[in-house]
Amino acid sequence: MAQYMLQFSYTSDAWAALSRKPANRSKPLAALATKLGAKLISLHYTMGEYDGISVIEARNDETATAVIMAAIAPGHVRAAKTTRLYTVKETIGALKKAGGAATLRPQGLRVPVGLAWS
Repeated sequence: MAQYMLQFSYTSDAWAALSRKPANRSKPLAALATKLGAKLISLHYTMGEYDGISVIEARNDETATAVIMAAIAPGHVRAAKTTRLYTVKETIGALKKAGGAATLRPQGLRVPVGLAWS
């Protein structure tokens, strides 16, 4: 199954609510993921551009997207960014395929003397 990273930022109202009543948000997120056929791998809070990240495992992009849409639908998230994560094995497979393919010659680009295009 594939893994997906969701970077998110809460609204100020969400932070205010959590400050008044701190809660472990991983439990409801794990339940939501399970209900939709996925699995929560981890939930972390961060410093920087985003307030936190979660990593979920899902059988396909559609399932992962459904989990993310359902998680942010209540409106407590002001920004979100999803990234598909690739294992080292998947990346090596892609590199092998790419290395065996002919490269494209950029249209209108002058090729320096001594370089050849495949």
